[in-house]
Amino acid sequence: MTLDRRSFLKLVGAGAGAAGLPMIGRAAELMPKGAKRVVVIGGGYGGTIAAKYIRMMDKSIEVVMIERNDHFVSCPFSNLYIGGIIKDLNPLTIKYDKLASNHGVKVVQAEVTGIDPAAKTVTTSKGTVSYDRLVVSPGIDFRLEEMKGYDAAAMEKMPHAWKAGPQTVLLRKQLEAMKDGGTMVMTVPLAPYRCPPGPYERASMVAHYLKANKPKSKLVVLDANPDITSKGGLFKKGWKDNYEGIIDYRGAKKVTEVDSKAMAVMVEGLEEVKGDVINVIPPQRAGQIAVAAGLVGDDKNWCPVNATTFESTKQAGIHVIGDACVAGAMPKSGYSANSEAKICAMNIVALMNGKELTEMSGINTCYSYITDKDAISVAAVYTVKEGKIIAVPNSGGVSPADYSAAKLEAIYAESWLRNILVEMST
Repeated sequence: MTLDRRSFLKLVGAGAGAAGLPMIGRAAELMPKGAKRVVVIGGGYGGTIAAKYIRMMDKSIEVVMIERNDHFVSCPFSNLYIGGIIKDLNPLTIKYDKLASNHGVKVVQAEVTGIDPAAKTVTTSKGTVSYDRLVVSPGIDFRLEEMKGYDAAAMEKMPHAWKAGPQTVLLRKQLEAMKDGGTMVMTVPLAPYRCPPGPYERASMVAHYLKANKPKSKLVVLDANPDITSKGGLFKKGWKDNYEGIIDYRGAKKVTEVDSKAMAVMVEGLEEVKGDVINVIPPQRAGQIAVAAGLVGDDKNWCPVNATTFESTKQAGIHVIGDACVAGAMPKSGYSANSEAKICAMNIVALMNGKELTEMSGINTCYSYITDKDAISVAAVYTVKEGKIIAVPNSGGVSPADYSAAKLEAIYAESWLRNILVEMST
């Protein structure tokens, strides 16, 4: 399939399954470079879409996608698993075989250990791959230096569950094992972080589980931000209507230290809070490979990019998309990554063929569940103005304050997830 510009632009606004991974045993030795090659690092919401759409638009470009895992588990909707609404992570899991069979993407399961922008090579645990252009979509890593005591061992007692997979399963098991009358503590980092409404949806889903299964228990939310960062009024109404006396929300409570042996966290060295289950969501930065490659800005956390092409302003020929990049008004969300990947892919193809660039037009919708049958959302359309990504005035908004659309939005949310995972994997 080859996309012309008009057909592509129709797809940019659409979110659009799952299935073994065709692996290349050795990266460099078995992949002599053709005329044009794009390497994509990361097989999540951004990387899969960038790889797929580059191939759809120009079959003469060889695309190599490097991902450490043979599958991807969606962070969006993983809170429903923690809350006991879905029984396992299978509905959130995709594999990559159809990206290879349907589009000719060469998928390498390997760990990326280095990027050499001067030589235009990516070093992996299976060899070195050269590129003409590189797309980096590494997601997030944690600023653990800002949270004393929170190391790999502590994560096994106080899971973050902010990268969906084993940590998500661990947190759910801990919640199930907690006694009725117990206390769960959840920490929220200062923004920006992956998925602005995510912690508050998690609070809702945990409260939903407690209300149904452990009604004497409570959830303490320690938020480093002064107030809820996304859809605040809607969350507060949902909590009041459904979880009065279960959720104890405390703003401006920045956790700076944990004690996994005592099952306690410390708020800026002044206040100790203990819990039977503790979910620590640490402060975040771009994935480590982006940091190591010198793609982060002066803040040492996030990657500044050109607002139209998503090319790094730090390293030429490298494009950064998804949670890792600084995308102006666009939030760090799965749908943002999908939208950014499409624009990035189109402009990479244009750059590699000496064609005109396409003006950036992005979209995002974030759904959040309040109960098993009620959801809320925020949506916006984005464009570039004076070199920065901005929200188009009056282009979106939030759900009705009276929750009149909540049941319908829960249906829309489930449909969004199914469609976007199919788009990523087929």
